[in-house]
Amino acid sequence: MSRTSSGPEWSGDMLSKPEMVDAFATQLRGVLKTQAAFVADVRQEAEAMWKANRPEGYSSFEAWWRHRWVVGPFREIQEHLEEAAKLTFELEARYRKGRHEIPARKQAAALEKKNAKAPQVGAGSAAVPPKPVEPPTAGAGAPHDFLSLVSKERSA
Repeated sequence: MSRTSSGPEWSGDMLSKPEMVDAFATQLRGVLKTQAAFVADVRQEAEAMWKANRPEGYSSFEAWWRHRWVVGPFREIQEHLEEAAKLTFELEARYRKGRHEIPARKQAAALEKKNAKAPQVGAGSAAVPPKPVEPPTAGAGAPHDFLSLVSKERSA
C-alpha cells in the first residue's frame, strides 16, 4: 500500500526523545489554539449575526432557543479544542515520567542494590555499570518544528 503524502511516514520511534515530544506537543498545542480561535471567531460572528437579524414572528423564548441551538455547538467545539490543548501538557509530563524519570530511578535503585550486595573487589574490577537513561533536555534552545526534527533524524 503506497502513501500519497510527501511527508515522513509515522512510526512510534519518532517520539523516542524528549525534544521530539516537546516539539510535537508544542506544535500540536499551537494548531489546537489556532483552530479554537477560528471557531471562536465564527461563533462570535454567528452570535452577532443572529442578534442583528433576529427572524420575525419568533417569540423571545423561541428566538433565544434557536439562537442557543445554532451557537451552542460552536461553544462546545471551542471548549473541546481548548481542553485538547491543555492535555498536551499532560502528554509531555506522562512521557517524561514514563520514559525517563521512572526508568532512571529504577536503574539507580538497581545499581545501588547491586553495589550494596556485591563484595568489595579491588580497584581493577571488571564490573561495568548499566548504560544510563538519557535525561530530558528541557529548554535546550529555541523550540523546534516536530516534522523538521523527524526529517533531520531520518536523514542522519
